[in-house]
Amino acid sequence: MNLFDYFEQQTFHNILYEVLTLHVFSALFLSVTEVCDRPLVSSLPPSSFRSSSQLSTSHAPGFAKLNRRDGAGGWSPIISDRYQWLEVDLGERTKITAVATQGRYGSSDWLMSYLLMFSDTGHNWRQYRQEDSIGSFPGNSNADSVVHYKLQQPAIARFIRLIPLDWNPNGRIGLRLETYGCPYTSDVVSFDGGSSGLLYWLTSGLKRTSRDVVTLKFKALRNSGTLLQAEGQEGLSLSLELERGKLLLLLRKGRTSSTEPQRLVSLGSLLDDQHWHHVAVERRGSHLNLTVDKHTERVQIPAEFMQKMSCRYYLSLGAVQSEVSQKPVTSKKNFNGCLENLLYNGHNLIELAKNKKQQVTISGNVTFSCAEPVSVAVTFTGPESFLQLPGTTMSSSGGVSIGFQFRTWNKKGLLLSFELPQQGGVAWLYLSEARLQLQIHKSGASLNDGQWHSVELNSRQGHLTITVDKEERDSSQASPSFPVTVESHLFFGCPVEDGSQKCRNLFSVFQGCMRLFTVDNQNLDLIKVQEKQLGNYSNLQIDICGIIDRCSPSPCEHGGPCSQSWTVFHCNCSDSGYSGATCHSSVYEQSCEAYKHNGNTSGHFYIDVDGSGPIKPQLVYCNMTEENTWMVIQHNNTELTRLRPFTGVNQYSIHFDYSSEEEQLLAVIKQSEHCEQELSYHCKMSRLLNTPEGSPLSWWFGGPGAGRVQTYWGGAQPGSQQCACGLQGDCVDLQHYCNCDADRMEWTEDSGLLTHKESLPVRSLVLGDIQRPGSEAVYRVGPLQCHGDRNFWNAAFFDKETSYLHFPTFHGELSADISFLFKTMASSGVFLENLGIKDFIRIELSSSTQVVFSFDVGNGPLEVRVESSFPLNDNRWHRVRAERNVKEASLRLDELPVATQEAPADGHFHLQLNSQLFIGGTASRQKGFRGCIRSLQLNGVTLDLEERAKITPGVQPGCPGHCSSYGSLCQNHGRCVERANGFHCDCNLSAYTGVFCQTEVSASFKSGTSVSYTFKEPYEMSRNSSALPSSIYSDMTLRGENVSLSFRMNQSPALLLYVSSYYREYLAVLINKHGEENTSNLFISFFQIDQNAREDFNLTSDGEFNAIKSLVLGRVHESDDLDADLSRLASLGFTGCLSVVHFNTISPLKEALLRPNSSPVIITGPLAQSNCGSAASRWYYEGKSFLPIHTFLYRRKDTYRNKEVKGVNQEDSQDFPFNNQADSQNLSTENPKEYFI
Repeated sequence: MNLFDYFEQQTFHNILYEVLTLHVFSALFLSVTEVCDRPLVSSLPPSSFRSSSQLSTSHAPGFAKLNRRDGAGGWSPIISDRYQWLEVDLGERTKITAVATQGRYGSSDWLMSYLLMFSDTGHNWRQYRQEDSIGSFPGNSNADSVVHYKLQQPAIARFIRLIPLDWNPNGRIGLRLETYGCPYTSDVVSFDGGSSGLLYWLTSGLKRTSRDVVTLKFKALRNSGTLLQAEGQEGLSLSLELERGKLLLLLRKGRTSSTEPQRLVSLGSLLDDQHWHHVAVERRGSHLNLTVDKHTERVQIPAEFMQKMSCRYYLSLGAVQSEVSQKPVTSKKNFNGCLENLLYNGHNLIELAKNKKQQVTISGNVTFSCAEPVSVAVTFTGPESFLQLPGTTMSSSGGVSIGFQFRTWNKKGLLLSFELPQQGGVAWLYLSEARLQLQIHKSGASLNDGQWHSVELNSRQGHLTITVDKEERDSSQASPSFPVTVESHLFFGCPVEDGSQKCRNLFSVFQGCMRLFTVDNQNLDLIKVQEKQLGNYSNLQIDICGIIDRCSPSPCEHGGPCSQSWTVFHCNCSDSGYSGATCHSSVYEQSCEAYKHNGNTSGHFYIDVDGSGPIKPQLVYCNMTEENTWMVIQHNNTELTRLRPFTGVNQYSIHFDYSSEEEQLLAVIKQSEHCEQELSYHCKMSRLLNTPEGSPLSWWFGGPGAGRVQTYWGGAQPGSQQCACGLQGDCVDLQHYCNCDADRMEWTEDSGLLTHKESLPVRSLVLGDIQRPGSEAVYRVGPLQCHGDRNFWNAAFFDKETSYLHFPTFHGELSADISFLFKTMASSGVFLENLGIKDFIRIELSSSTQVVFSFDVGNGPLEVRVESSFPLNDNRWHRVRAERNVKEASLRLDELPVATQEAPADGHFHLQLNSQLFIGGTASRQKGFRGCIRSLQLNGVTLDLEERAKITPGVQPGCPGHCSSYGSLCQNHGRCVERANGFHCDCNLSAYTGVFCQTEVSASFKSGTSVSYTFKEPYEMSRNSSALPSSIYSDMTLRGENVSLSFRMNQSPALLLYVSSYYREYLAVLINKHGEENTSNLFISFFQIDQNAREDFNLTSDGEFNAIKSLVLGRVHESDDLDADLSRLASLGFTGCLSVVHFNTISPLKEALLRPNSSPVIITGPLAQSNCGSAASRWYYEGKSFLPIHTFLYRRKDTYRNKEVKGVNQEDSQDFPFNNQADSQNLSTENPKEYFI
């Protein structure tokens, strides 16, 4: 096995581990047995200790040694406040692994918490943070006990500074300390940003392999510059470059400056902070891993780079080198700073340069030490921060000069203010919407980018000039005309509401860093400010820039852009398809099945198969017209495509591009219970598989990636080299296993469904036997169709409070989402729990109306609660969605408003769990859950509850009883029927059809159309009295009639429905010629027209309609028993649309259209199913209805009292209140009228 193959089989974390351990082993390995924990402070002289102040000489910092009783038994400052500090000089850069504190001996003085700072120079301090967030360390609870703290990541520094935060409220600050570690050795080189650089020829003794590793540390004095560049043939190069404080890996394909580099990856931020940063670059084969500090990205290297770097290439550091002259190219892109421990495949390149080896070329001012300029920064941490510096008088040149640099994330804040005594006013220099403003004048570009920006104010000869970023090409200036003198104080920053200071702030407070203060071109010493010898300040961190890039690495997932202020970050999730504080949770369902059970009907939907996982949402078509819900994924050619022979073409190769990406396709297939794809071949003298014994002339590729060769056809089994007819034994020529292999002159076909999921989807077709004269073929590859969601119905039933399922530890360190459905009749119980040493996560039903999401990541327990106004133990499904990230936690129950809980701004945020994950119970087996849990997903991964339940006592796989929750989706008298996984709607007793019985069954009627539904004859009833009742054959005698239908008229008057009996009784519903109305409702047992009040009517004296014979829609052919006037109207038929006709328990129109061969229905004349009755095709008239609908019940031609519903025209006949002449001719050019009875 070669190294490339080995690399492909290793996990990403194993590779990263090997990279890091390689350079650690090479640079830091001392001995096999040595442990880096020796005391570092106890042997130091008193001169190695400094402090902000001391209470007395007996309380001097030199007495602050652990377990010592010298002097007053430790260090105490003169004042106990948060501006005090104790500093230790270790003498050289040292690896520090732990710190221990103790109170002052025999006193009430000790620290309760503190900050830890490190520095190489005694300036430019860096605060040590746990998990990149927690800054404070726990201190002591008395004066004698020792509290040890092991650093999560060792620190490399010469100076240590400890800053008290809290101390014993009944005492004062008191401290003894010790630090632990071991010596640190390194090789360092520095570059001046000009012509200094190193050039290594990597083919001159430095062996290259298929695995290259470069590790180094760097400290940058400028925010841009090239650290390292590897260049091969034809100017092809790979470089690591700083750009505005970020480290970029760039690929260039030429030496000209106009060549735009390709950015492969960007890592890190604020890397120009003059602190050391670790970089590791590892290449294995064609993959490359880039690590900056603790963050790693993996990228693919273009193949051309690997080819052109295989023979010879060189590595340049500092200044970019010219291959021809081997001299540095002076450029602002050259690196200004220091490199440390530069290793290439284990070779120490800095040591090679020191020893002036022949494969190394040194150019310019290269030094093997790291000299750093001292620049003291101050951090404005909050609304009370300000810095006051003395002003100046008019200089001999008649002007004033003020300069400084700042960096921030905030868009607004006051930078500088000073009084204008001659004008009797105040000058304010402030940020507004990331623009610098003086009074109302704007200058500068976007200044809240976290970079250092220089500001100069100069007053000369009556003009005030403001210059921003003077050394940059895009610097800005503004010059208002008035003289300026600064005779009082300069205020940098200013509290908004603080009357104690002589500054006024009409703007927002500034939060950020400043440095390099100058007044009249003289540098101001901030250390004197810190020592109270110059100016004044409040709530500042001096000699440190505490800026943090909360967007690097970005906490925003799924491509959501990250923005930030000084204290918080914000993720813009608007175009990502995800929601939440970090764009973690998908806004889409995971399958068509889930959309269906939300009450949706067929259409296009975005689905996210892995929820919050890395797979993007995809647009698919969900077909919900059948009992199974189909997910349809199209490709670029689903139509029948004809092929004809072409000269010189022996094979056709057709590739199919799907609307979904590769990982989306595979996830859909894996998640679905069944997938299929139609594969058909229509042929004329074109053989297919060349069965039974020949080599296939055509084949197809299917499955993951480019697919594997498949030599079977639709309807057959994998590996069979057969078509469907061969499997069924009915091919046109039984000597062959495919119809097309018979090679006939007439058209035939081989078609069928491919259902083997491992072979789907079809990627391409290769069709071979089409080059002969007379050969023709037509092929079709249908869309990929899948149904059934294995995850959606995956459930378990917990029948005891002590029963539970357990799974491996849940890993959701930075972000976690949990979703599931539950139903129960219990009032409380724990759904889920996972514990760590201190951390935990739990979701529980705390009462019959409340769900609680609780967790602890080291900041103390937090809870998010959702209260329901209705009981949750109603044995219906309820959905729970919980999410926790570094910014907030949220909980949602069903469709109730989301409850949220913000995380502490500077708290712990890693969730560290180590126990098993318990489902339906807890580790203590108390407060277990009794009921069903379904579709449980953690970070988009479904837990297989059913499989685990099969082997767990007290837990049963699956959970029946879905109609209690989803039965309401069955509309229009549809009946919910339970299934093992889910339910379906039985529409037999409904006049509607469709997956939820919501689709109207409509038909267009012509004047000659007649639908006659025949009931059972009396002698059949008596002879077969034991027959079971059905929706087709109803009782002969009706004590009540319920009729409902929807209609659209093209004529009036009209007969809508006619029911006859064997005793010459009949019932008729007809429309008189009157008005133009909108949709209406009518039932025989009661009338409801439009939105008018319901009215009830008695139509018969004895309440029975005996021995019914038939029901007719449209023209009535047998009208001998009808009244003469009604007979004339019945013979005219009905012209228009009838829809959803329902008579008691039967739906005659539905039977006629959908089951004409199995129902007692006789159809005469034209009848075509139509969507004329659907809501989309209706038109509406706003207004009040006055609809003359008449219902008649006759017996032996004796008419009972009739009652019309509304608006009877008094001019109509009293004996027969409707016009018996059809007026369809006059309505032919008008819009048809529509009603619902």
